[in-house]
Amino acid sequence: MPSEAASSSNLESLYCDHHRWLQGWLRRRLGDSFDAADLAHDAFLRLIQAPRYFDSERAARAYLRTTASNLCVDLWRRRQIEQAWLEELATRPEAVAPSTEHQAIVVQALLEIDAMLRSLPVKAANAFVMAVACDMTDREVAEQLGVSERMVRKYVAQAMLHCLRLEAKATATELPGHAPLLAPGAVRPA
Repeated sequence: MPSEAASSSNLESLYCDHHRWLQGWLRRRLGDSFDAADLAHDAFLRLIQAPRYFDSERAARAYLRTTASNLCVDLWRRRQIEQAWLEELATRPEAVAPSTEHQAIVVQALLEIDAMLRSLPVKAANAFVMAVACDMTDREVAEQLGVSERMVRKYVAQAMLHCLRLEAKATATELPGHAPLLAPGAVRPA
């Protein structure tokens, strides 16, 4: 395994060699130099968190472009969710508008729900939203999805289990000195 100094040196050369190119690529894609600078920065932060070594300039740029592209999708998805929330707020009387802090909490919760739903199979996510958020019966959801009521219950249970695992993981990371939870079937290292 390379030393920390070698890793730092490699990251520094990657940054010097590719940052300007990546920021330009992002600026053309996003049409905004500030967003491009932020996302280029985030792409290199990912390299700090999970260092990688590339055997060529082409491989480094391919990795950075893929990472930046994924960051663009995340940015667009976040803005879409924020816009939907702002549109919903606009329909409410100003007197009952939540505080800025509460709005930030709601947007963060919506982003977490979106991420959770995207990590589920499509039918499970749809069944969960229809059953829980839309208050539809198992029969109504089954008709909409073209599956049995038993399958709807399975999908909703799958989504709820996923929610519980995410909640347990979040709670575990908040506890001081607590080791991260293991995936089902994983063995804790000695």
